[in-house]
Amino acid sequence: MEHLEGRQSVYAALMARQRKFQVLLLKQGMHEDKIAQILEAATAQNIPMKYVDGKELDGITHGSTHGGVVAICSPKPRMDARQLLNYAGEISGKPLMLLLEGVDDARNLGFTLRSADAMGVHCVLIKKHLWDFDPVEVSRPSSGAFERLAIAQIDNVDPVKELQKMGMQLVGCIAGVKRKIYNIDLKKPTILAIGGEKRGLSGAIRSICNRFATIPTVGPDASSLSLSHASGIVMAEAMRQRHFSGAAVMEDEVEVNALDEHTVTESECD
Repeated sequence: MEHLEGRQSVYAALMARQRKFQVLLLKQGMHEDKIAQILEAATAQNIPMKYVDGKELDGITHGSTHGGVVAICSPKPRMDARQLLNYAGEISGKPLMLLLEGVDDARNLGFTLRSADAMGVHCVLIKKHLWDFDPVEVSRPSSGAFERLAIAQIDNVDPVKELQKMGMQLVGCIAGVKRKIYNIDLKKPTILAIGGEKRGLSGAIRSICNRFATIPTVGPDASSLSLSHASGIVMAEAMRQRHFSGAAVMEDEVEVNALDEHTVTESECD
């Protein structure tokens, strides 16, 4: 068992129903209206709840930022290679996945998962030997995304090759290539491969990429982007292409039409 802390993280885990809850610890004296959704979800799932002193919660958590809610529960399950492939085959529409390499910081991973959740990513793939994080440090900055997202743990590139056979393109995001991320069709079933700022993508992943792309920066002295920022930019471009490719043009047309109409009105008044 491990502990999960924070209202958003605990509520997201309750709603995801992937963990087994042993007990929910709540701070004595807190207003129940602030945690009404948590109480409702825990009651519906017959999860024991216990009110304890705030100092007791502080002693088992990463400080006093737990918001008065701590869950003792099983770890969040991770997909293995077989489950990943089954899951990919069940996705309606065109899958979008994120493959991460070289993640060094748990909070950085949490922020990346939060962006992935917001940008419509179906699954995040992480190499098994790179997964050695404090789950609380991942969960808190993810703001519930760690619980909602499908996360697959892969041992090698074989599952990625199988996903390619299923029709997914593997786009490696690296510096120094001519093609910009904006010049690739990300509406297709896609795996976005992002490496950490220290080591980048491994040779094994690079060797099987269908294409490479880079995030353009301004100025010759621009520093490299962190993994969380780079992945956020790339995922946002994928979301733009998939859901909002015509929105900007349509909005501009509306503004022009409104301006024309306003101009005509003023002319008539003259």
